[in-house]
Amino acid sequence: MSDFLVAVERALRAFDPAEKVALTRFLTGAEVPPSAPAAVRLSAPGRPEKPVLVMPRDVPKRGLGTPEGRAALLHALAHIEFNAVNLALDAIYRFRDMPLAYYEDWLKVAQEEAYHFTLLREYLQELGFDYGDFPAHNGLWEMALRTDHDVLIRMALVPRVLEARGLDVTPGIQARMRDVGDTRAMDILAIILRDEIGHVQIGNRWYRWCCVQRGVEPVAHFIDLYREYVTPFGGPMNHPARIAAGFTQEELDLLASLST
Repeated sequence: MSDFLVAVERALRAFDPAEKVALTRFLTGAEVPPSAPAAVRLSAPGRPEKPVLVMPRDVPKRGLGTPEGRAALLHALAHIEFNAVNLALDAIYRFRDMPLAYYEDWLKVAQEEAYHFTLLREYLQELGFDYGDFPAHNGLWEMALRTDHDVLIRMALVPRVLEARGLDVTPGIQARMRDVGDTRAMDILAIILRDEIGHVQIGNRWYRWCCVQRGVEPVAHFIDLYREYVTPFGGPMNHPARIAAGFTQEELDLLASLST
């Protein structure tokens, strides 16, 4: 196994968030030799004892009228970014025999997700809270486990569904933060939205690359996978951001029909 893969696995297994961020930040040399042994299946990545993980329906809903309410929302976003670091690292560690550019792309994603997590955590600390102070759910990693057997399915469903959903909801969160006068949160969310468009674009690129390699039609196959794996979500889609990230209008129309 290459030194790069050893370092990726070490970051993926790191329990302390600060250590995981540091190890991810300094990863270099995205080399994955063809002779590298198969990845070990991880039932869970390294993560701290807190936050306590609960079912999504059991994550408390709080208004933004109090510092605790704002902190709870920022904590939920930080948890998403922490999981996104693990998902990007796992995309590197899990799938072998991909082109060098694939590993370079997902290394870039991992490092940007680590930056997002750091921005959110530092702001939480300024507000008198920290990552782990509120319960969270494990939905992102559960999808990682469901897709860890096939890079095409991972590319179809994590960046193109879960991360793309972030493109849809971020403008609404920005508006809520604007309503309570939280300009710092708005600035952080603007950075995240900008970078996440690129992350979804990377997922789109490698999903289509996999489809070409296997001789499958990407739009029809994506819809089949969506129907099999995803519970349709409601709410509007951020069409400009999704188009910028590489979705076609045909895909957006089909997704809209599945979500009604």
